[in-house]
Amino acid sequence: MAPKGRHPGNGSQALVVYKGKPALAEEEGERLELTLVTGERLRVRPKDVLFLHPGPASLDLRAPEGEEEAAWELLAGQMVSLQELAELVYGAYTPEAAWGAYLLAQKGERFVLEGEGVRARTAEELEAWRRAKEEKEARERAFREGVARLKAGSPAPEDRPLLAEVEAFALGRRKESPVLRALGLPETLEAAHGLLLRLGLWRRENPHPRRLGLPLEAPSLSLPPLPEERREDLTHLLAFAIDDEGSQDPDDALYAERVEGGFRLLVHVADVAALVAPGSPMDREALRRGANLYLPEGTVPMLPPEATALLGLGLQPVSPALTFELRVSEEGELREERLFPSWVRVQRLTYAEALECPDLGPLREVAEAFRRRRLAQGALEITLPEVKVRVEGDVVRITPLLPYESRIWVREAMLLAGYAAAHLALREGLPFPYATQEAPSRRVEGEGLAAMWEQRKALRRTQLRATPAPHRGLGLPLYAQVTSPLRRYLDLVAHQQLRAWLKGERPLSQAELLERVGAAEAVADAVREAERKSKLHWTLLHLMERGYEGVGVLVERRGSQGVFLLPELGLSTEVVLAQPLPLGAELRLSFREADLPALEAHFTARLGGA
Repeated sequence: MAPKGRHPGNGSQALVVYKGKPALAEEEGERLELTLVTGERLRVRPKDVLFLHPGPASLDLRAPEGEEEAAWELLAGQMVSLQELAELVYGAYTPEAAWGAYLLAQKGERFVLEGEGVRARTAEELEAWRRAKEEKEARERAFREGVARLKAGSPAPEDRPLLAEVEAFALGRRKESPVLRALGLPETLEAAHGLLLRLGLWRRENPHPRRLGLPLEAPSLSLPPLPEERREDLTHLLAFAIDDEGSQDPDDALYAERVEGGFRLLVHVADVAALVAPGSPMDREALRRGANLYLPEGTVPMLPPEATALLGLGLQPVSPALTFELRVSEEGELREERLFPSWVRVQRLTYAEALECPDLGPLREVAEAFRRRRLAQGALEITLPEVKVRVEGDVVRITPLLPYESRIWVREAMLLAGYAAAHLALREGLPFPYATQEAPSRRVEGEGLAAMWEQRKALRRTQLRATPAPHRGLGLPLYAQVTSPLRRYLDLVAHQQLRAWLKGERPLSQAELLERVGAAEAVADAVREAERKSKLHWTLLHLMERGYEGVGVLVERRGSQGVFLLPELGLSTEVVLAQPLPLGAELRLSFREADLPALEAHFTARLGGA
């Protein structure tokens, strides 16, 4: 109930404030029935309103002229009721005067509403309030003037804070942008990016890794010394690290030879787990990063650069490795595996150079045998055009990755090592990050880029689990990624488990392993998204700066449009089809324009075809 003397009586309606607006109140039991300015009636609790006048009153309220300044001078620093303020300012306590007193307190200049009473500011408080109001008005005026300049496309130096706000929003560091709102633009990353481009503040900036919160600097942790332990000396044997030209992180090396009944394959992997123990500062940092971040601008490593320099195979005269010695039959069946720390002497080769190396003949044979076996077990091979995008100074270079046969040799050796590691972990009861994949939703018949494109769409996502299951896409009953511990965190975890097993130490439990798998996969998803978007960003900039005309292959029809792959760019685009075309048809496409913030490129088909 309202306080005594402050509620309607004898059927009259009191004047109250409800949600900042005047209302008439009548007492109805324990509740008040309100009549609002809109005519709406509702029942509320007495504590939900502020009492102004006992009535009778109406809602046709006009505050009278009064002596606000004189009342303040008299009351400065004191606390009074609304009734007392009304009488001092307006000389009477009427509903209109009570409403006027409330408005004065709401304005907050000389008087401040506190509970059901009013406090008159001191002179010092009033001066501070006025200064704050002037400063606020000046900021609002400067904001409006700055927005007007931005809208006209002519920002001034004093508009830098406004541009910094838009830039922070464009990089994902702010959740909202008053500047974009004031300009009538949507509060989206793309709109912010587009504005910064139009104003010339950005030209080629790649915002995608920063939007995803990924670190762009290498870790600065110091390396512990390599532990003293027994390693088999394999420096007298050949070992080849085969990779693309310019690769900076060789973490595997290979050699195969023919033996009775098949092949002996040696897969040497950088022994990162020898330096990075579970739970160590470097391990936690690697988990935070998830993987190397490969950007056209350069690589952001998961581990300190010194780790790659020390452990990368072939970067030192002799390198520490974890060696998988595999015995494989003529038919590509894994017969036996052995795992041990080693010293290796590695020669680095590009994929092109590997084709000319006669010592790699047995590697080619064992790779072909294992590949035939996987295909017979249902493996899928999807070969779509790939390119490498690099930023060199002001130049964006797009280099197609040629389909060298030596790529297959390396791939099959890596798969063999992963299959062997998963088999060993299962046999020994070792908690392990198994890579699994369900069968595709459908199998696509035919050859060519269109069939490959369609088959890739039908693939299920690879899942990382602590329990073994088949990897249908690879045609393997078990599989784990173990050959890239320098650049993938879960490969490093697999090595930590294998090393613990070799040394008879306690490995990570299944719960600890699952925790790492979940955390690393979440980060790895962001890394893959940043890499994909960054590659597309720089590809579009290349097209915008240099143009392009080349052959596109129709891989999918979508109504009147077709999806074309441009092999030279590793890019897909939608183009309006002037006439029906069969899948696999080729057209000569010309670059028309790009929407860089939206990561979209637009091409037109040149008349006359390819």
